[in-house]
Amino acid sequence: MDVQLPAIPAKRYFTIGEVSELCGVKPYVLRYWEQEFTQLKPMKRRGNRRYYQHHEVLLIRRIRDLLYDQGFTISGARNQLIDSTHLVTNAQEFRAEALASAQRDVYRDHREASRALAADVAHSAAHTSVSLEKLTLEQVRDELLAIRESLLA
Repeated sequence: MDVQLPAIPAKRYFTIGEVSELCGVKPYVLRYWEQEFTQLKPMKRRGNRRYYQHHEVLLIRRIRDLLYDQGFTISGARNQLIDSTHLVTNAQEFRAEALASAQRDVYRDHREASRALAADVAHSAAHTSVSLEKLTLEQVRDELLAIRESLLA
């Protein structure tokens, strides 16, 4: 029963009639599915008119596929959606943890590089022949610029 569904236009909100055409189901079926699938919650505006967003249209197509094409019952389709939601959540948590770990590694590498640079500056300052206590502000500036040039070289 694979029916070729039309492409979803680039809109923010869809009326129940538009979703009905895009998903190949009647409006009363959509209203019934709202009661059966808690993930499906269209926004309601004046006069209780339903407005569906893009992700809800995709969800309706997924529900339609599970019920009509794959032969699941309502409760079976509900369980499938819950299982797939858990998989997506687990994948998102894994991705977030991997990103956090990578950021910690970058921070640690940056911190180690900063420590090494500070040690180099301290080492260069220790080997300078001029005592910093006897220098004027202009001489300190010149000395720091010289140290900077030697570090950049």
